[in-house]
Amino acid sequence: MTAQPTAAPAADAIDASASFGAAMPEHGAGLPAHTADAGPDVRAGGGPVQIRPFGRPRSFSERRGALLLALSFLVMVVIPVAVAAVYYLFVAADQYVVEFRFGVRGIEPAPIGFGAPWSASLAPSPIASDSYAVVQYIESRAIVDDLGHRIDLKAIFSRPAADWVARLRTPVPIEELVRYWRGQVDAFYDATDRSVTVTVRAFTPHDALALARGVLAAAERLINGLSARARRDTLAHAQADLENAERRLARALAQLRSFRDQQGVIDPRQTANATEALAGKVRAARVRAQTELDLLERYMDGEAPALKLLRARIKALAAQERSLAGEITSKAQTRARILSRVMTSYEELASERRFAETAYQHALQRLDRARRDADRQQVYLATFVRPSLPEEPLYPRRLFSIGIVFLAAFAIWAIGSLIVQSIRDHL
Repeated sequence: MTAQPTAAPAADAIDASASFGAAMPEHGAGLPAHTADAGPDVRAGGGPVQIRPFGRPRSFSERRGALLLALSFLVMVVIPVAVAAVYYLFVAADQYVVEFRFGVRGIEPAPIGFGAPWSASLAPSPIASDSYAVVQYIESRAIVDDLGHRIDLKAIFSRPAADWVARLRTPVPIEELVRYWRGQVDAFYDATDRSVTVTVRAFTPHDALALARGVLAAAERLINGLSARARRDTLAHAQADLENAERRLARALAQLRSFRDQQGVIDPRQTANATEALAGKVRAARVRAQTELDLLERYMDGEAPALKLLRARIKALAAQERSLAGEITSKAQTRARILSRVMTSYEELASERRFAETAYQHALQRLDRARRDADRQQVYLATFVRPSLPEEPLYPRRLFSIGIVFLAAFAIWAIGSLIVQSIRDHL
């Protein structure tokens, strides 16, 4: 009597289940038949049938997996985003930004022609090299050391207004200060317009402005130093050549002056010319006297006084001619007074003086050209956006930072969940 009322509802349940499966074949066709967890089979005259509600986890392992998934989402996404929101909305201190821009320019403009952008990218100009040098200087320890003598960087970066995460924890070594400096100061060189953009961050507007002005002044000192050094290097070789030429000319003039003092003549060439002219006159007088003697011997007695006097004159002229010839040629016995040897020494000294004068003139011309080249290569720093006092903090970007934390955490959680699920499916 008790089994009949129970069998009728069971049969009705079987008919309802069958009609539900027949009405939606497309949803049940791709689902696996969980025969192991379906409970007791439904047979005619059998026991009661257990109906499982739709959407409930099929087993304890599935319920545990869903719980672990929710827990991992809470730990890896919700908690980091909540912590980031608390920090950025209530803890993070305001940071003020000062931006300025400048360019390294030269006296002589860079040549611009067809293909200039490509050629500039392949072979950087000296101005581009100086700009890159300034950018690297701003991000290096050198500027920290230079500004440390003028500005208290540690005091600026460890203000009480700064939060404990963003402030510089003092005391710190210089290496840590340089790493912190690189996070607060950013320099970028734009090759399209050849300008350098520098941004400086600090916790107060006046500190940011003071830092920006200090960086700009340090960059100007660097450019001026590079320009002065390039000028000195350009003029160094030309100046050294000029000094060598000056010493050579001074040595040649001193040797020539010493020679004149020793020989007692100013210009041996003029002395030789005068001696040769005198020897020519003596020779001409002797020839005339000999001609006159030959003429008188034809009609006068050989012992005539006039002939004796004329012979004596010819003898004296011949002796004088030999004496002058000895001064000019090397056949004289007294070597110290040989004019040809004196002329040789003098010509050597005079040639050295002329060569020294020519070298000195060429050195002066090279120095003038080097000075003109150095003037054309002179570079300077042109500031077209100067630092100004900020009025509103630009950092931290609170909502943007929270969104970045959420996206990063969600991406890590999703990738990790897919990896874990893939490993579980293959076990």
